[in-house]
Amino acid sequence: MLELEFNDSVLTAHLKGELDHHTAAVIRKKIDSKAEMLKPRTLELDYSGVQFMDSSGIGLIMGRYRQMSLMGGEVKVTNVPPHLKKIFSLSGIETLGVIK
Repeated sequence: MLELEFNDSVLTAHLKGELDHHTAAVIRKKIDSKAEMLKPRTLELDYSGVQFMDSSGIGLIMGRYRQMSLMGGEVKVTNVPPHLKKIFSLSGIETLGVIK
């Protein structure tokens, strides 16, 4: 579901499995708690292990983007699998410049 790693002011959240309304709420709380504690410069959301995602996955990014902006940091979304790229494209999230 979620693995967190912190190195050189980068908090990396390795997301795994299904990302829906229920799992996104749990993941959001864990990421927010760790980010508040560690104050990373960058939050990297690694989507390589996500097999299914609904709009909650976009909401997860948007909320973390806002949180990191308030903390003076940035969000990077990495390793987006091909089966999720269309969802990201349709959402317009690419305009934020977070997809790497």
